Amino acid sequence: MKDYIDIYCERVDGAFWSEPVNAVSNAFFLVAAFMAWRLMRKEGVSDIRALALVLILTAIGVGSFLFHTLATGWAQMADVLPILIFQIVFIYSYGTGVMRVSRAKAAGLLGIFVVLVAGFAQLPASWLNGSLSYAPALIMLGGLGIYHARTKKAAPYLLLTAAGTFIVSLTFRSIDLAVCDILPIGVHYFWHTLNALLLYMVLRALIVNIRNN
Repeated sequence: MKDYIDIYCERVDGAFWSEPVNAVSNAFFLVAAFMAWRLMRKEGVSDIRALALVLILTAIGVGSFLFHTLATGWAQMADVLPILIFQIVFIYSYGTGVMRVSRAKAAGLLGIFVVLVAGFAQLPASWLNGSLSYAPALIMLGGLGIYHARTKKAAPYLLLTAAGTFIVSLTFRSIDLAVCDILPIGVHYFWHTLNALLLYMVLRALIVNIRNN
């Protein structure tokens, strides 16, 4: 019985550097967090919601690095929890900071997200290599992206572009195990790279619109 979690092509044993590409590619999350922080300074934004998301984005990179090196149960939680927290904080922050709705209505947006999460949780976790768990985030991002474009916010198509990027990154995450025979290191690192880009885009959409409020 393995004493480590092995769910990606690149890992062949329990060694710390058994997933070097998957591990190192998490640096893109740190780059994205730095760029978002620099954008906040450039735009003169000191909003606590945006700063919190920058810090959570940093935690995503650190947590994912821990999981792809240690491959333990607690490291997996360190990988998954910051991603979930980012989704929750972003939806609420977008509602109050960009849509400018009340806290109660922003909580309603979170309620929709929770319902979607609960619904997709009823489907087999093995489908699409577990990527269905991210479907609620994609649906919410697409919906907010449509709102963002139709209301002509600053950078109006940025969230829709992020949603399109999310579809591509989910595709790479879903096919990782399927390509092991062809490409032994897999393609999971594209999930990291593209997600770092899309998370920067959603943060940028938030930052430039909070500035304009």
